[in-house]
Amino acid sequence: MSQQALENVFQEWQSNEALAEQIIPLVGQLYRQNNVVATMFGRSLIKRSVIRILKDHRFVRKIEGTELSVEDTFPIVKAMSEMNLGPAHVDVGKLAVNFKRQGGGYLDAFLRKELAEIIDGFQPNGSKGEPQDVVLYGFGRIGRLLARVMIEKAGGGNLLRLRAIVVRGRGDVAKDLEKRASLLRRDSVHGPFDGTITVDVEARTLIVNGNVIQVIYADSPSEIDYTAYGIDNAVIVDNTGIWRDEAGLGQHLECKGAKKALLTAPGKGDIKNIVFGINHETIGDNDRIVSAASCTTNAIVPVLKALNDEYGVVTGHVETVHAYTNDQNLIDNYHKGDRRGRSAALNMVLTETGAAKAVAKALPELEGKLTGNAIRVPTPNVSMAILNLTLEKATDAEALNDYLRRMSIDSSNQKQIDFVDSAEVVSSDFVGNRHAGIVDAKATIANGKHAVVYVWYDNEFGYSCQVIRILQHMSNVKFLKLPHQTI
Repeated sequence: MSQQALENVFQEWQSNEALAEQIIPLVGQLYRQNNVVATMFGRSLIKRSVIRILKDHRFVRKIEGTELSVEDTFPIVKAMSEMNLGPAHVDVGKLAVNFKRQGGGYLDAFLRKELAEIIDGFQPNGSKGEPQDVVLYGFGRIGRLLARVMIEKAGGGNLLRLRAIVVRGRGDVAKDLEKRASLLRRDSVHGPFDGTITVDVEARTLIVNGNVIQVIYADSPSEIDYTAYGIDNAVIVDNTGIWRDEAGLGQHLECKGAKKALLTAPGKGDIKNIVFGINHETIGDNDRIVSAASCTTNAIVPVLKALNDEYGVVTGHVETVHAYTNDQNLIDNYHKGDRRGRSAALNMVLTETGAAKAVAKALPELEGKLTGNAIRVPTPNVSMAILNLTLEKATDAEALNDYLRRMSIDSSNQKQIDFVDSAEVVSSDFVGNRHAGIVDAKATIANGKHAVVYVWYDNEFGYSCQVIRILQHMSNVKFLKLPHQTI
């Protein structure tokens, strides 16, 4: 390559960086002023860095087979910022690809057609739903990630308001608050918190990116009156796992200021186990206690539904290779569970999982068709589910992968199913992935009516994003998604 050619490549990169820098404030303006969430094939562009935006453009080539540059999307974002748009999630990546495929033309006319449902639709506070108070009962791994996501989404039309966290009393309040703040500020797996955190010891609050979060010390729900903190009709998100049945979780509803409870673990008895994107529409106004099921159930159910819809699942086995959790011992010690007393950092630990049986609660048509086991492995985050299935309809790996790729792009489950086609990816590459599960195309095996599908998932962050989606649904926070899906 000549020196001039090298210089041209570098200049092109600089030009793309400059356009990406211009996109950032326009995306922020659309979010704050119009409640428009701009995405790139399902990946939010809000509060993203220049490099992240450029990488998301590169991602399009892998799934659509067509190049997409910020030169394609910048005019679209700029034109949208000049329109009087109503609340919606708008995929500017899909708009750009559709515009290129139709051969270009008049961009304004194209956008007015594609966004007709929200053109001149802006009204102050026009997003669907009312502000919703949320309380995190427990502030461990999932609790802190839920806080991160809610704070990141605060503003615009999200409407979820993290008002308080509930933790057990620790004696020295000042020291405890600093510890809580430090754990939110720094995370060995997910990295530093993107923002600022201030501790107000006298008020017992954490001020996080301008969000004032009350810290409530209590050993049981019966000790709490949320209205004393100005909190009312709140959804209590129980991250402790202490109570999983209606009687136990019902304690939250007896508190003044509490309206509903959401469990971040599989529920027992008649409690609905919800996998967002699959059965969230079954949540009724009278359902005051619901469960977000497990991380594994959330990872496999969307993929299983897609496969069952297209090919039919006769029977199957789910093997989960799961990162270790706080439930296990760091070194060998007593544990009430089988094998879990052995060192999590040194062993693969065979254990059981209820995920295969739990599938039937979200997908009744698969009841009795699946078995399951789990192996805990010495990694702190990101797990894998191996779906070994017998299908009703024969297929091959190429056709099956193509179908799942299309489902990850254009179906109603594009937020749940992600797709990767690389021979080099490993578990750490999926830390922070917001999808419930990621299909690994290179590992897919399909021969006639037998198929094996490998699904990665960030068992902490991906699951937390699913919990947030349930929270939004329970709070009637809903957005129109444009352009409309084709599947």
